[in-house]
Amino acid sequence: MAPTLNHPSGVTFVEERPTNVDAATYYAGGDSYTRSRTYSTSHIHGYKPKKAPAFEEDWHLRPRRLSHDEKSVTGPRRFLIDVEETIRVVLEQEDTDGDFQISVTDAGPKMMALGTATSNGFKTFDIRGTYMLSNLLQELALARDHNRKRIVLDEARLTENPVDRLSRMIKHSFWHSLTRRIDGDGLEIITADPKNRTGRVNPRIYVPHGEPVMAEYYRKVAREKPHMKLDVQVLPEKPDDPSFVKSLNSKPGILALAMNEIDDGKGGKTLKGIPFIVPGARFNELYNWDSYFIALGLLVDGQVAMAKGMVDHFIFEIKHYGKILNGSRSYYLCRTQPPFLTDMALQIYNQLDRSDMEANRQWLKRAIQAAIKEYHTVWVAEPRIDPKTGLSRYRPDGLGIPPETEATHFTQILEPFAHKHGISVLEFSEKYNDGIIKEPKLDEYFLHDRAVRESGHDTTYRFEKRCANLGTIDLQSLLYKYEVDIGTAIREVFDDELELEEEFDLAPFPPSVEAYANSRRESSKSRVQRSDEWFDRADFRKGIIDKYLWNEQKNLFFDYDTVKEKQILYESVTSFWPLWAGCASEEQCWKLVTQSLRKFEVLGGVVSGTEESRGKISLERPNRQWDYP
Repeated sequence: MAPTLNHPSGVTFVEERPTNVDAATYYAGGDSYTRSRTYSTSHIHGYKPKKAPAFEEDWHLRPRRLSHDEKSVTGPRRFLIDVEETIRVVLEQEDTDGDFQISVTDAGPKMMALGTATSNGFKTFDIRGTYMLSNLLQELALARDHNRKRIVLDEARLTENPVDRLSRMIKHSFWHSLTRRIDGDGLEIITADPKNRTGRVNPRIYVPHGEPVMAEYYRKVAREKPHMKLDVQVLPEKPDDPSFVKSLNSKPGILALAMNEIDDGKGGKTLKGIPFIVPGARFNELYNWDSYFIALGLLVDGQVAMAKGMVDHFIFEIKHYGKILNGSRSYYLCRTQPPFLTDMALQIYNQLDRSDMEANRQWLKRAIQAAIKEYHTVWVAEPRIDPKTGLSRYRPDGLGIPPETEATHFTQILEPFAHKHGISVLEFSEKYNDGIIKEPKLDEYFLHDRAVRESGHDTTYRFEKRCANLGTIDLQSLLYKYEVDIGTAIREVFDDELELEEEFDLAPFPPSVEAYANSRRESSKSRVQRSDEWFDRADFRKGIIDKYLWNEQKNLFFDYDTVKEKQILYESVTSFWPLWAGCASEEQCWKLVTQSLRKFEVLGGVVSGTEESRGKISLERPNRQWDYP
């Protein structure tokens, strides 16, 4: 009879299990061990991962495989790992630049021996290459986050297809870590602002005019959490007045967003912030066009409610702040970004639960009503529209130096002006911002700088010192898409009649200098919206795109300078946006694809612009983010 095996108390053995699952599932439970023919407990009180031998540090001389490797594998290979010790070894050996990541720039040997689970860690197998080592460090960090001291790690998690791995981690990990919410529970995190250079770190929130319940909610939060020293301010009815926005530069804050009313558990009601996704871990505010692409990813991962909530925030911003803001901070109140609301709302609407179609219809109605207001009061209103051509431009209001930039960002620009007045750059900046010193050339420079930021393409030589004057092909394509989307929604969802509930001025159509010079405007509530008007607007826009932006000789769309009245022959990949928006003719599509696409094609995809258009790069003329390559 075989002797009885006495295993250590509390041991959990690893059986067959799925490998490519989220970290919370994979690392759930306590520490795991593996069954083997000769079970030893010698490693339980301190397993040390083996480092492969180095001969005079000549790692490259080591053969591909040595006798220490496990030879025969009858099942999936697994490794027995002490989490903290292995993290230490990986960082010490491989992270040569000290950024706590393993990348191609690290100069380590890119090889590490891990003890196999079937041998209880006594036999080892080499983990080789940047990708596997990077995944190893990531898995160890996840295990530590789940309070694991030792793990049995499947090799399959280190060799997983990169696209599958990234998709899985976005779905199960990254969305969660990038989720923010503006309310009493989320304020301490969300009010942190790395762009705040005022020296004041206590949080401040601005609540829009006309939301007294929300304002009182945040005052209550301030009373209940005195350690936060939360400053609650209510904005005026017109919060995007340039002079007022400039006055907030010394007291920046987060802007309140949409909230839901919920039961407080005590028989009453309270407010709770609607969650949203930020574009990166260092951000805590809601951004505009980033959110469109985020929403597409959320829909792929089935997170329809999260995407829907982000549209709710945009509807709130249009109602209270006059536009979908560049970002939900006080210094963005004058600035928007490329408009994607209609496509975002329609894509979400098509994936809403069909059990309550009337509720879905009412939600879409609010989104389309908001988009119509944004269209009339922002994109085809002055100063963004050029009445002569009918082209819309990125041309936000604003005064002074953008406060969200780093302190030295504009030093090179400001130095000649400071020298002219015989004062320091700091003193000049203060006097210029206060309006004591007048510099029209500098005013124009910052007009274009703000426009570049509004375009989302910050920065690029395509827009250098002229962005606010350009009717860009990407903006015209997006507005054509707005016009078609709004017309289609009115016809297909709202029986070709849509009443607007909020009152605002409708922009003249067709646009002309004379029409915009007339101060009398039609009210939004004077008539219902019908699809034919919006399709007429789309046809008109297609006509001006063909007239001003299409270049028959070069087979490309180009931006049009409305001041110099000529095309800007900078070759940008945004020339292909009309294909997505549907405003390019079949002939234009054919020429773009067969004649012009090759200018932008490189190994791995397409570049944002051509090298010829970008021009030569030097220390005095550095590369820009949205230029080649």
